[in-house]
Amino acid sequence: MERKEAIELLKKYNKEEFHIRHAYTVESVMRYFAKVKGHDEDFWGLVGLLHDVDFEQYPDKHCQKAPELLKEIGADSKMIHAICSHGYGICSDVKPEHEMEKILYAIDELTGLIWATTKMRPSKSTKDMEVSSLKKKFKDKKFAAGCARETIKQGAEQLGWELDELFEKTILAMRDYEDEIEDKMKVEK
Repeated sequence: MERKEAIELLKKYNKEEFHIRHAYTVESVMRYFAKVKGHDEDFWGLVGLLHDVDFEQYPDKHCQKAPELLKEIGADSKMIHAICSHGYGICSDVKPEHEMEKILYAIDELTGLIWATTKMRPSKSTKDMEVSSLKKKFKDKKFAAGCARETIKQGAEQLGWELDELFEKTILAMRDYEDEIEDKMKVEK
C-alpha cells in the first residue's frame, strides 16, 4: 500500500483538522519508534496514520468499522489487527500482541495529552517541553479530561516501561516531527 492511498482513505472518512493532525502525529511517532527499534518505518507509519480511520464518521463503531474501510485499499490482516488493537478494552477485543501494537496502544492517547499540553505552553511547542511539565498535566484529571490516562498507564506496563520513559520517548518523537506536521497542516488549509 502506498501512503498516497492511505491519505486518500483517511481524508475520505475524516474531515476535521483535529483528526487529520492527530493521524499525522501518531504516524510520525510510530515512524520514530520504528526507526529507533530497527523496524519498517513505512508500515509502522501507515498503521499510525490510519489507526482512527473510522473514528470521526463511526465513533460508536470505532475499531469495528475499521476493517471494512481498510479493505478498500487492500490492507492486510497484520495491519488491520494492529489498528484494531489500539482500542483494546475500550472499543475492541483485539489485544495488542506485537511491540508495534503495544506502542500504538500506549502512544495514541498520550500524543493527545502532549498536544493539549503543548497548546498551553507559551512556545506552543514540544521543543522545550520537559517530562516534568507533562507529568503535572497527566496528574491533573481535569486537564484534557478526555485523554484516557489509564490506557496510557496500561500501555507503558505492556511495554515494560516506566511512565517517565514513555513520556520522554514520545515527547522526543513529537519534537522530531513537529515542523514536518505543521508544514503538512498548512498544505491542508
